[in-house]
Amino acid sequence: MTDDVPIPIRVVFRRWRDGGGVIALFPELPADIHGIYCDSYEHVGQHGGADYHGVVRPTAPATPEESAALATELQRIGYRPVPVRRASPRLHERRREEARRYRMASRSA
Repeated sequence: MTDDVPIPIRVVFRRWRDGGGVIALFPELPADIHGIYCDSYEHVGQHGGADYHGVVRPTAPATPEESAALATELQRIGYRPVPVRRASPRLHERRREEARRYRMASRSA
């Protein structure tokens, strides 16, 4: 982020079917150096890596009402969430490309 202005970031809000709350998936942000996992955020546990498809299977799309509190929390910690219904293949490729850039930068450092 520059000048304390949050950069818009796409987020997929999902609701755990077992009643465990809402999870935010950031399909463009890698959680590992290979871009296999995306970054995620929950009220409990907060940031972590997530297998996007592994999370989507046991969850359902969260409604705006269900995701409102988590979206507010994300804004409070510096995110500017842009909700999307699902991650397109293009978003997954952006995550992998970001991981590749990180690996290349770390090799040249």
